[in-house]
Amino acid sequence: MAISLSPFHLLNAPNIPFPAPTSTSFTLTPPLTTMTDIWRKPGPPEINTFNAPVIYKKINLATFQRVRVTVSGWVKSGIEFVDDTPHVSTVACDRWADWSLVKEGINSASGGGANETQVTIEMEQREIDDTLWVYVVEGGQRSGIREVTWLLSLAKDKDRKPREREAWVGVYAATPTIREGRKPLDVRFGGFEVVLRDI
Repeated sequence: MAISLSPFHLLNAPNIPFPAPTSTSFTLTPPLTTMTDIWRKPGPPEINTFNAPVIYKKINLATFQRVRVTVSGWVKSGIEFVDDTPHVSTVACDRWADWSLVKEGINSASGGGANETQVTIEMEQREIDDTLWVYVVEGGQRSGIREVTWLLSLAKDKDRKPREREAWVGVYAATPTIREGRKPLDVRFGGFEVVLRDI
C-alpha cells in the first residue's frame, strides 16, 4: 500500500489554485448566487446536477484501498444541513442516487464559530467481499455508517481479475439552496489521504 502522489485535478473551480500532489488540506467556497450540488434523482422532475467545485485525484479503481478526510462546513459523504441541523450525509449513485443521514460523529470545529462543525470520514475497501465501507472516525474509533455493495465490483472483470477503470477520489463543497443574505460557505478539508494497493 502507498499514499497516492498523483496530481490533483479541479472541476467547476476556476479560481482555485492547483494543490501540490502531497497537499492534505483544502478550502472550497461555492458561489453564493448559484445553486450547486452533486445529485441525481429520477423525479419527477428528473434531477441530474454535477456543478459543485471539486478537487480530486484520478486513480485506477482496482488500486483503491482507502480514503480519509476531515470535513468542516459518487459516493459522497460529508456534513449536510437538514432542517438547519448538521448530519453526516452519505449518497451512493449508480443510476440514481440514494441518501442516508446520521448524527454520529458531528463535533464543533476547533476554533470555529457557533455554527462550525466537523467530522472525520473514512471510506475503505473491505477485501473479504469487495464492498466499500463508509466510517465516521471519532476519538480514534471507527463506526460503520454505510456499506456500498456495487461500486468496487466495477473494478473487476467476470473472472474477478482487476481491470483498468478510472475513479475520481476527492473533495467538494456545494450550496444546493440559495438563501437571501447568507454568508459565504467556506468548507475546510484536512488530513486528506488516498491509500492505494498493489495489484
